[in-house]
Amino acid sequence: MEAMKLLVIGATGPTGRELVSQAISLGHTVTAAVRNPDSANLSSTVRIVKADITDQASLATAVAGQDVVISSLGTKLSHQPTTLLSEGTRKLVDAMQQAAVRRFICITGVGAGDSKGHGGFFYDRILNPLLLSEIYKDKDRQETVVRDSGLDWTLVRPGTLTNGATTNRVKALTDLTGITMGKVSRADVAAYILAHLDDPQSIGSTINLTY
Repeated sequence: MEAMKLLVIGATGPTGRELVSQAISLGHTVTAAVRNPDSANLSSTVRIVKADITDQASLATAVAGQDVVISSLGTKLSHQPTTLLSEGTRKLVDAMQQAAVRRFICITGVGAGDSKGHGGFFYDRILNPLLLSEIYKDKDRQETVVRDSGLDWTLVRPGTLTNGATTNRVKALTDLTGITMGKVSRADVAAYILAHLDDPQSIGSTINLTY
């Protein structure tokens, strides 16, 4: 794979940092869109652009000239309804369309869309209903925004994320019939995404990652 220009949204989160680190090691040119550049604490080889997911003009600056946009956008735990993920993704999609940047990889999570009910008893019956229900309602809306974008999109849904090392034994599933998704490391999620940046077979697909 040739080196590419990558924009990472959510670059200062734990999964975003893993994406940035691995992308640099693979020789890609990485831009990180962050709200607070002074506290980003990223490699000096990363181009940092001040951008807010709620501000389309700042996103346009970050998106311009990129080959691929990867979103690892997250939000704080809350019981309150939220639209940050869906509305932020809508603004990002609009910025990409205006800049004619087509490749979009968006990370959501197990519990979104048709992966609901495939996270295991504790996740499905306790964690998601008690702590994550409003966030996952918005992740559902976010996935709809991505699918309706007209871009060359891939949705990536990891199982329960860990800080473990890269194992290269991750399973990439499109059909969860009879499957309970377990854990997967952020390192393996990043490695999978970076290995499929220009994979035409992944375009228009929703990939569930687990061990």
